[in-house]
Amino acid sequence: MAHLLGAESLHLEFPTRVIFDSVTAGLNEGDRVGVVGRNGDGKSTLLNLLAGRLEPDSGRVTRRRGVTIGILDQADDLVQGVTVGKAIVGGIDEHVWAGDAKVRDVIGGLVRDIPWDAFVDDLSGGQRRRVALAAVLVGDHDVIFLDEPTNHLDVEGISWLAGHLKTRWAPNSGGLVVVTHDRWFLDEVCNATWEVHDRILEPFEGGYAAYILQRVERDRMASVSESKRQNLMKKELAWLRRGAPARTAKPKFRMDAAYELIENEPPPRDTVSMQSMAMQRLGKDVVDLLDVTVRFPSARPGEPEKTVLNDITWRIAPGERTGILGVNGAGKSTLLNLVAGTLQPTSGKVKRGKTIKVAVLTQQLFELEHIQNDRVSEVIGRQKSSYAVAGKEITPGQMLERMGFMSAQLQTQVKDLSGGQKRRLQLLLIVLDEPNVLILDEPTNDLDTDMLAAMEDLLDSFPGTLLVVSHDRYLIERVTDNQYAVTDGAFRHLPGGVDQYLDLRKGSGSGGATGSPTESSAAAGASGRAPAKPAIGGADLRNAQKEIASTERKLAKRQSEIAALHEKIAVHDQSDYTGLGTLTAQLQELDASVTSLETRWLELSELLAG
Repeated sequence: MAHLLGAESLHLEFPTRVIFDSVTAGLNEGDRVGVVGRNGDGKSTLLNLLAGRLEPDSGRVTRRRGVTIGILDQADDLVQGVTVGKAIVGGIDEHVWAGDAKVRDVIGGLVRDIPWDAFVDDLSGGQRRRVALAAVLVGDHDVIFLDEPTNHLDVEGISWLAGHLKTRWAPNSGGLVVVTHDRWFLDEVCNATWEVHDRILEPFEGGYAAYILQRVERDRMASVSESKRQNLMKKELAWLRRGAPARTAKPKFRMDAAYELIENEPPPRDTVSMQSMAMQRLGKDVVDLLDVTVRFPSARPGEPEKTVLNDITWRIAPGERTGILGVNGAGKSTLLNLVAGTLQPTSGKVKRGKTIKVAVLTQQLFELEHIQNDRVSEVIGRQKSSYAVAGKEITPGQMLERMGFMSAQLQTQVKDLSGGQKRRLQLLLIVLDEPNVLILDEPTNDLDTDMLAAMEDLLDSFPGTLLVVSHDRYLIERVTDNQYAVTDGAFRHLPGGVDQYLDLRKGSGSGGATGSPTESSAAAGASGRAPAKPAIGGADLRNAQKEIASTERKLAKRQSEIAALHEKIAVHDQSDYTGLGTLTAQLQELDASVTSLETRWLELSELLAG
């Protein structure tokens, strides 16, 4: 493969520390590289070095003659006082760019809802980010550097971006280097991973899943990783191996040793025991939303009220772990506010269990405002001396360590922590308050991949009800068992998960634009929409939702009974044919029961999906 650019023996030193020491790397035609590492270790600095924006203290960066580079910074650098159209396509005539399929695809995928003649100064931060990304992608570049491109994109936008980058260049041509904490995106787009850590750059083959496999084997063989980090990576690896096969497709390295590490690794969550603990703490009733409608007054006098949620019913079960999807403004936060009790419905009823204790991890850091001047050690010292986590006693200090805090950071004032550290401390304090209903609203902000894994590890041991709103597809699939969509005022179960949600969005006319941006926006508003409500309603809908929750609990119970029966058969006297026959008959009955329950679950899922 032809060489595009490379770095040789780079050394870079800032006044307070060394960033890189003797770093060598290369980018060839066809390379799609994801860059991972802890916040502050130099990922963005690496992009600037490779792009020629920053000169190293020693070493050199080489580029093939004529190679063109496009780069998206973390901070948007849009020119002030220009329109959206000018910022994206410059002074190119409309008939020219409108005839380019790639440009139309980018505009339709990223900015179809933003007025073409609006000034960039008047846009929100998320809109500016999408305009800046579109401006990079419409260019005809040999190499593209993207620094956190998924920020401010929803699940649908991230899926579009992944598809665009996968088909942007012909096979074995073009080069991509992307810094992102979105692990699904890394797996979907990248064929190589660079880990930036401890002043070096370490290359790995494959996307995020393959990177985790190799990293576990590397740590085991070198014996340099602490047992805490090793166990966490083993757990992450176990999750990946139990996930979609595509995540680990055809890695070109020997994985036998890595597989041995997880041979006896239990599932990330003991669902049955956690649901049992949740029912003991919560009782049978959590929160029931019954025929709830929420309307808000119109921003303009004389216009009708805006209906955000329309006649929805949702019975939240003890120990339920649900991910909620929807475009920005669909009503996800409104739904969570109903559950939290901070908002009352316009009509309908909200029934709340007597024993529930709700905690909300907001996108802001309100929980830390009153302790800004306190040291981390003082904050943790006010908590209980120990907590029961996954059947074991653990101290707040140990939980703090699990969340990536070092001993030196214990004496740091809260106000001096980084954004990611504040986010982790916020979550830890909420969990230590021992709620039994935990609501997470975009919890992945400011967290790198290692800290996301640590947060998920903490959430695995949470026995209560967990509700998550996030654009991070990996997180949704990792920590929740069911997904729902808020769309067109309705609340719809997604038995097919995120893929089903994306299919629904495509069916509602949310695909790429084919005309001018303003025409595309108008067409989108007038397009047909997929049915957002189930084919049943009222009492039938409530009964079906109740039955599907009951069926899921019965399935979990039958599976545990089957596992126990297998163990019983294994230790039974193998010469006792009568006894073995009885146990085998019981096993066949349980298998038949599971088959029947699974069939009913599918019937109910199809009924609810409409």
